[in-house]
Amino acid sequence: MTTPTIFLDDRGIARAEVLARAARAARGFDRAGVREGDTVALLMRNDFAFFEAQQAAAAVGAYGVPINWHGKADEVCYILQDAAPKVLVAHADLLAPLRDRLPAGLTVLVVQTPPEVQARYGISPDLAAPRDGDVAWDEWLSGFEPWDGPPKRSRATMIYTSGTTGHPKGVRREAATPEQSAAYVKLLAQVYGIVPGVRALVAGPLYHASPNAYGRQALPNADVLVMQSKFDPEETLALIAKHRITHAVMVPTMFVRLVKLPAEVRARYDVSSLTWVTHTGAPCPVEIKRELMDWWGPVVYETYGGSEVGTATLSTPTDWLAFPGSVGVPTPDTRIAFYGEDGQPVGPGEVGEIYMRVPAYADFVYLNSPEKRAKAERDGLISVGDVGYLKDGHVYLCDRRSDMVISAGTNIYPAEIEMALLQCPGVQDCAVFGIPDEEFGESLAAAVEPAPGAELTVAQVKAFLGARLAKYKVPARVDFHAALPREDSGKIFKRRLREPFWADAGRKI
Repeated sequence: MTTPTIFLDDRGIARAEVLARAARAARGFDRAGVREGDTVALLMRNDFAFFEAQQAAAAVGAYGVPINWHGKADEVCYILQDAAPKVLVAHADLLAPLRDRLPAGLTVLVVQTPPEVQARYGISPDLAAPRDGDVAWDEWLSGFEPWDGPPKRSRATMIYTSGTTGHPKGVRREAATPEQSAAYVKLLAQVYGIVPGVRALVAGPLYHASPNAYGRQALPNADVLVMQSKFDPEETLALIAKHRITHAVMVPTMFVRLVKLPAEVRARYDVSSLTWVTHTGAPCPVEIKRELMDWWGPVVYETYGGSEVGTATLSTPTDWLAFPGSVGVPTPDTRIAFYGEDGQPVGPGEVGEIYMRVPAYADFVYLNSPEKRAKAERDGLISVGDVGYLKDGHVYLCDRRSDMVISAGTNIYPAEIEMALLQCPGVQDCAVFGIPDEEFGESLAAAVEPAPGAELTVAQVKAFLGARLAKYKVPARVDFHAALPREDSGKIFKRRLREPFWADAGRKI
């Protein structure tokens, strides 16, 4: 009989050990004052401890709050202030730049940065280890018996998603009813194919909504669950072949890098075990998806939705081959409607803003910003800012009403970058937007209007932003304009800047 095992790259431990450690952590969280509805922040790369802490938070009825560890200190500290966690569980090296800025009264548990991550990111052993005086995760866990308290109502992970104000917002769901919990488990099984006995791969970071939900479902069900410490296309193939992976979750950027591997590299690895690969996070170029399915077989499933609404559509391989470019049909009991510029519903084939409601997910508010929820709601449905249409019962995306850019499966909101760029000496005004990128789907471009007499360079602009924002938020392209195009109101006409880049792309997002 196979012992269910969790792997980080090629290093594995028994699932029972991860769950036992999670039970002890739950007791520890309870002793630290974590109560139902509180938050536990997770600042970790993919690691066994991520699952241990997340499971422990759920056991005591708290929200796990995974933080994008690519963020600069200001960005991470904003989330820590906003989420007000009782406990922060962090890899030692990620904690280093935050130590003097942590909120008062926060319990901080320090996890040894694992050797796979150290090697992958070039982290020195000194930075990877807890310091003297730290509360080390492993030692802290050893002081508690497993949690045996009464079961708590299920609470989802609280994902922070950036907003048009430039500050990220926590999507905080109500505690799920038993009926919603059952519907959610059933929905995720339909979307990800997770059933007992699968052999699952998480190729992306667990701070993202889809890998996180996937990992939470796979943990109690999979015979083998493999996390990659960092995505590498050939290593992904090697892990699939070695562990006979059947199920995986990825983003289109990964598909691009996989299909661009030399033919002789692709031929080295047996991927015939794959039966269900789900992708989300951004539209996938039709030609890339066709090539992948020619290689892997008809195993690629696509979903569409958002942190706020959940998984609203599903496209099976057979469905997509019949309706290429579609993101599928609504998931069971999901309501989807399309509204025109006048706020009225539009019919099939007509383009409109997409509004959705997935009843398998408990209702939500934006933490500390409940009023912003109302701006995204119409007739009980929620918009995440996308524009599309319905044809033959299938949903198609065609544009994005909001300025959000999806690059390599990561949501990026230009308002945050523009706020930082406007502080750069010599910048009069600016606009940041997405442009086509063959590998990442979209990349960032900045149009900058220099102040009179200022002499700016691309390098200066990138260096200024790089010191203040995560690397992935620094525009790949910077262009200078004597004057930016403006509407009569004075607002920058961003579409005029964006459209030339997309004119020959064959797509708009």
